[in-house]
Amino acid sequence: MFSGSIPALVTPFRDGAFDEAAFRRLVDWQIASGSTALVPCGTTGEASTLSNEEHHRVIEVCVDQVAGRVPVIAGCGSNDTRTALMHMEFSRKCGASAALVVAPYYNRPNQQGLIAHFSYLAENGDLPIVVYNVPGRTVTDIAPETVIELANRYPDTIIGIKDASGDLSRVTDHRMGISGQFCQLSGDDELWLPHSAAGGVGCISVSANVAPRLCADFQAAIAANDLARARELNDKLYPLHYAMFEDASPGPVKYALTRVHDWMSEDMRLPMTPCSAAAREAVDAALAHAGLV
Repeated sequence: MFSGSIPALVTPFRDGAFDEAAFRRLVDWQIASGSTALVPCGTTGEASTLSNEEHHRVIEVCVDQVAGRVPVIAGCGSNDTRTALMHMEFSRKCGASAALVVAPYYNRPNQQGLIAHFSYLAENGDLPIVVYNVPGRTVTDIAPETVIELANRYPDTIIGIKDASGDLSRVTDHRMGISGQFCQLSGDDELWLPHSAAGGVGCISVSANVAPRLCADFQAAIAANDLARARELNDKLYPLHYAMFEDASPGPVKYALTRVHDWMSEDMRLPMTPCSAAAREAVDAALAHAGLV
């Protein structure tokens, strides 16, 4: 099972291409700073703009650079079930620990379609699945009843959820409805603290890209039941959590990374563009508040 501070890694680009050297440095920095697992090719990693070849290369480089030090939860989602399975098969072969599989986007399946999609992946793939629910991006919401049915049907394969629904009551719904172990990770940094209080065990985080040590220390305080310290660190990180979404993500986090590392670039793939001046001001203020610059 996974827990702790788990960054949803950016994919660095330079001159339009995957910047492998910068990505390897980012991976090392994250591990040295206390991140407990890494997620390449998620939403923050701009997976939707990567070719299949690039997508697989990013996962491959991540697994290679990690070299067994922490688990890799590879982003494998697609709105085509067969493509998601292809990503899972590649990720398993190159050594990933699990697949992060987002609800199919754009084609908007109903709940039976979601059950069929995840069931097919569970029955035909050999990699544990962390379901990713982010209805703000996919439009499709994975209902708690659907998560519960899938987790109880495939307890050895569907092992957890990254929940970015914003509905904290679902942590209890899942906990009470799922009979075995089930790893609940927040997908919203700003809800990390109350999500943990309800039964969550960590966060797949955007902010951890730029503040990995603070995020790791925050999760350690939660795990130690040191609420005073957790609140103190949460207050330090709170403006940063919101600044990361002052403009379309991952624009703000890529800008933030250039403020703390000269080997990072703001480059993004169209249709994503660098963040606005107002977003930069918010990021600068949040970085200063957190003591990162």
